[in-house]
Amino acid sequence: MNLDIDGWLRSLGLERYEATFRENEIDETVLPNLTAEDLKDLGVGIVGHRRKLLDAIAALRTDDNATAPAPDAVLTHGKAPTDTAERRQVTVMFSDLVGSTALSARMDPEDLREVISAYQKCVAETVRRFGGFVAKYMGDGVLVYFGYPQAHEDDAAQAVRAGLELIGAVSSLKHDAPLQTRVGIATGLVVVGDLIGSGEAQERGIVGETPNLAARVQGLAQPNMVVIADSTRRLLGNLFELQDLGPKELNGITGPVRVFAALRASSAEGRFEALHASGLTELVGREEELEILLRRSLKAKAGEGQVVLLSGEAGIGKSRLTAALLERLAAEPHTRLRYFCSPQHTDSALYPIVTQMERAAGLAHDDTPEARLDKLDAVLAQTSTRIEDVALFAEMLSLPNDGRYPAIELTPEQRRQRTLEALTEQLEGWQAKIRC
Repeated sequence: MNLDIDGWLRSLGLERYEATFRENEIDETVLPNLTAEDLKDLGVGIVGHRRKLLDAIAALRTDDNATAPAPDAVLTHGKAPTDTAERRQVTVMFSDLVGSTALSARMDPEDLREVISAYQKCVAETVRRFGGFVAKYMGDGVLVYFGYPQAHEDDAAQAVRAGLELIGAVSSLKHDAPLQTRVGIATGLVVVGDLIGSGEAQERGIVGETPNLAARVQGLAQPNMVVIADSTRRLLGNLFELQDLGPKELNGITGPVRVFAALRASSAEGRFEALHASGLTELVGREEELEILLRRSLKAKAGEGQVVLLSGEAGIGKSRLTAALLERLAAEPHTRLRYFCSPQHTDSALYPIVTQMERAAGLAHDDTPEARLDKLDAVLAQTSTRIEDVALFAEMLSLPNDGRYPAIELTPEQRRQRTLEALTEQLEGWQAKIRC
């Protein structure tokens, strides 16, 4: 099928969606497989428009079938239908709404439908931010793949982050009583991609033990808990704080499976360190690059400021090269300031600075507000930071002012500008401290 998508939309009187379809790369190969849920995700919020699009898509499928060769003709030429299924490693998440049976007993079906719909939408929005693919809705449960259709090197970690985020997101949904969810996660080799069903019920099937394991692991979770199988834990390094729940016998799974409760992201300084906690491999073939970095370091020590950009494909060894530089400089007096961006915090420009300051102050998740402020005061005292600036930093870190700092009366724009100035002065303070 060779179809002009823009012209097709215009023929339906729905040209308003042309830009949306282009931005989401909806072409003639994708269009016939769009479902009602996909159209909602694309922003087609008007029911009549969705119905018109679904009818037109169904007509396209009919036209394709009418021009396709008959099964006998395919056999005659010895050609089998294209098999789009593939073998790959996937992290599977099962999310289940807690207490849905009790809700169904005391709620009107239409009200229950709204609750389930809100829950499903919450799950879909949350996991998609972390690269998850919603494969199927099953009543009050949702099946999600990480690593399909697009694979990423951190799919297992993203699944756990999504699970932890999901607990808070579901709890914040407005309802008479707080809603809770259970999450189970497992990783393994599967065959994924077979089309099962037809029309709006069509889904990408997955074959292997991993979905069953994820479902069984989810059954071990307490309300508002993320439980992961050992197959996922082995891919996480020290990225998360985990509670070992021990080996468990699971129905349909051969042998005991060790499972863990994911509590929260760890305080590891960086992803590279968290994934290489047991030690680094020897640096090979990067002597020239390392020498360049060392020469730039010598110039910086002599007072000639330097900036070096390391760029390259993921996995090429950028972080390992940086670690080697730090090893060579370990015996020399220096102050290391490290800032890490995150694809999950692109809407927060100061996120790298906030996390660096939290690490520098040694803030822990179980610290009291007073203890957190005490730690912040201690680390900022090293650069003789003015108390007004400390107040700005405390606010930036979402720490309450217990009266130890003066109240700051500034407009949002003034507050932003003053915070940036204070951060610049903070760096200058560290520079002065190093010179001393």
